[in-house]
Amino acid sequence: MIIIRSPQRISIGGGGTDLKSYYSRFGGEFISAAIDKYIYVSIIKPFKNGIYLKYSDNEKVTKIGDITHPIFREVLKKYESSNNQIEITTLADIPSGTGLGSSGSFTTALIKGLHSYRYLDISKRDLAEAACEIEIDILKEPIGKQDQYISSFGGIKQFEINKKGDVVVKNLSISQETQTNLEENLLLFFTGYTRKASSILQDQDKKTSKEDSFMLEQMHFVKEMCSNIRLALEKGDVEKFGDLLNRHWQEKKKRSENMSNDKIDQYYEIALNNGAIGGKVVGAGGGGFLLFYANDARTLRKKLSSLGLSELRFRFDFEGTKQINI
Repeated sequence: MIIIRSPQRISIGGGGTDLKSYYSRFGGEFISAAIDKYIYVSIIKPFKNGIYLKYSDNEKVTKIGDITHPIFREVLKKYESSNNQIEITTLADIPSGTGLGSSGSFTTALIKGLHSYRYLDISKRDLAEAACEIEIDILKEPIGKQDQYISSFGGIKQFEINKKGDVVVKNLSISQETQTNLEENLLLFFTGYTRKASSILQDQDKKTSKEDSFMLEQMHFVKEMCSNIRLALEKGDVEKFGDLLNRHWQEKKKRSENMSNDKIDQYYEIALNNGAIGGKVVGAGGGGFLLFYANDARTLRKKLSSLGLSELRFRFDFEGTKQINI
């Protein structure tokens, strides 16, 4: 049995500049961090012929082309086109639609798993690009390269994309003290809303492609914020980091009326009045998790918990997508 673990992520700054409609003209830059919440993929050869897929649904088919799950279908078509005897099971710590990059995490885990199943190695960069090819080039999802890269590499990373789409991966020079501070004072709370990121990203992609001046100004702003966030973190200025998160979110939510809603805005304001310096909705927006940096984590935790919000405690993952031994 092959078991692969791939981390989910929190987006910290520059999200949206990883879409081709933007980076092909201006270059992209974003910061993301992998966390210890995972997608798991296990692969075995069953006793009987057939392709058995077990996820939130179950599929049993004899031909890869009959698979209804698009990522399963396209990945198997590319890497296991002649295999009609395989069983793949997926499990997730956190459900999809919550803004933690589950789709990219799943795709990297599946591709890594099929390589391991054939006793083949694949580099972290090649794995990330292979996942991007499936989701962006083949399935035409209106998404960027952030999720595939951070799930593959792990860690707290800055990514720069040139106009050709080449990605430079950089480790942030963060002290152990700052890392510990972030793990203790970055808090994630589930809003109670799930959503599909593609609708928000599709609107952004369309406006960027049409050179909508407001959208381009938004994207330039978050790209600049990304650089400022990196400097603050590398200096250990966590108070400045929290303030930049707040400024980043206040601007980002202007992109679309679906980016936030009255309830999320209410939670956000309550958080700022109860220990949070700044925060944001993780991912494309519209629901999922609220991320806050707090200078009084205890007060913030107590207040939001009293409102019925569930906290997801986490630590950073520095290994990325990997095979695990049992």
